Amino acid sequence: MPAVRPLFVTACLLAFASAAFAQGQPRGKPQPANPGPYKPVAVKAPQAISDPTLEALRKQLGEVAQRKDRPALAKLVVGQGFFWIGEKGDRADKRRSGVDNLAAALGLNNKDGAGWDMLASFADDPTGAPSPDRKDAMCAPADPAFDGKAFNDLLTATKTDVGEWGYPVSADVDVHAMPQANSPVIEKLSPVFVRIVTEGFSNVPTFLRVVTPAGKTGFVSVDSIAPIGNDQLCYVKDAGGWKIGGYIGAGDAQ
Repeated sequence: MPAVRPLFVTACLLAFASAAFAQGQPRGKPQPANPGPYKPVAVKAPQAISDPTLEALRKQLGEVAQRKDRPALAKLVVGQGFFWIGEKGDRADKRRSGVDNLAAALGLNNKDGAGWDMLASFADDPTGAPSPDRKDAMCAPADPAFDGKAFNDLLTATKTDVGEWGYPVSADVDVHAMPQANSPVIEKLSPVFVRIVTEGFSNVPTFLRVVTPAGKTGFVSVDSIAPIGNDQLCYVKDAGGWKIGGYIGAGDAQ
């Protein structure tokens, strides 16, 4: 089985990191300058899907996204029946085609938007899991496996929300003393949730400030940590093979 690549591997994916962890202002309430230690909650990173036909679709999708080829994208999306699950139910306009609904969800028509980059990042992520809302759909990226009660207890104990936490995408992630790759390593992250300290960034960060379970504050490379609760692109399979069949999440913020 191929190794799972981090969600933030490319510059396209750094946009996700910026949205998830550093939007210029702290999410929710202000965070304390020096958060203390907390109880570790184990997390298991999602695994890649072993399906050559879905892999082929993702490869096509990545090429289409790179070219920003709307007609070619339309061939990869269901013509009818596209779903867009948001907080208030299905947002898809059933009078419009699947590709039109996908374009609306990702903001593909916005000249200054990152919709095509987001589409490329979805294509680049090999993980996936059945949708709890649509059993016929495989949605990606998949969330990690963890004890939900233990994680909720962690949020309560630290007075935080889910947006302030991430998990290592590989073993033994280095935590540096400074936001520099050559700075001293003060700790290595085990496969547990780690607290992200949001800060004001004028540009997309290359390092994230974190607090380890031991209470140490340091910095990790932005491509070494993934959030949970991402928007997801969903694939459905029929007699003709895999196609993009839906989207789960808030969609384009512009």
